[in-house]
Amino acid sequence: MGKYIEMIRIRFLMMLAYRTNYYSGILIYSINIGAYYFLWNAIYGDKQYIEGMTVLQMTSYVAIAWMARAFYFNNIDREIAQEIKEGKVAVEFIRPYNYLMMKTMQGLGEGIFRLSFFSIPGMVIVALIFNITFSADVNVWAMFAVSLMFSFFINIQINLLTGILTFFFFNNAGLIRAKRVVIDLFSGLLLPISFYPGWAQRIMEFLPFQGISYIPSMIFTESFTGAQIGEAILSQIIWVLVLIIPIQILWLIARKQLVVQGG
Repeated sequence: MGKYIEMIRIRFLMMLAYRTNYYSGILIYSINIGAYYFLWNAIYGDKQYIEGMTVLQMTSYVAIAWMARAFYFNNIDREIAQEIKEGKVAVEFIRPYNYLMMKTMQGLGEGIFRLSFFSIPGMVIVALIFNITFSADVNVWAMFAVSLMFSFFINIQINLLTGILTFFFFNNAGLIRAKRVVIDLFSGLLLPISFYPGWAQRIMEFLPFQGISYIPSMIFTESFTGAQIGEAILSQIIWVLVLIIPIQILWLIARKQLVVQGG
């Protein structure tokens, strides 16, 4: 396990070397949050509640959803696709570690960096500019942290699946772009899932995407309370376990039919 922890540290240091890029990212995310902040204030108008959420809960939801995205977002699928195209993945197979676990740890190292230098500073800046509420309940923060960690694992598992498909498609750049759009749309980043039509909500209950952004953001804004929090986190755990199955099946098949394109 020591070598995987070392990969977290190495990726963190790699990101630290190029940290200037993320300072501009804070500005971009703040602009996004600001745009949604004024949009939702206009939508609410004089209304106190929409779908059970106050305007303050909604603006807080938008802020935390975007800042949480900085933690769970990574380009591991693009890295896997590139290594397959260049033939580097063949060398990775003979190294003394599990390739997929290594990529997961690299993604975690990147996520810890983004959380430290992007999400937390960005949230402080956004809170100073916009009217956003923070819970005073320690349990809410603890449950949010647990949920956010599971959101990372669900997202990176989807990235692993997308990356592994390069073994079969050879060039899945279009699939990677489509995946990003689907996650942003169906994870609740752009619009809380409770705002979708009833039939769409029922479909999304059978998809893992709500575990990425919607659940941790609803916990943070205290839109989920009591048993709802436990049920939501349980659904995240189930999806983490379920997604292991197709990843392992595709990985076993892919290793048997590896075609190196650049090596």
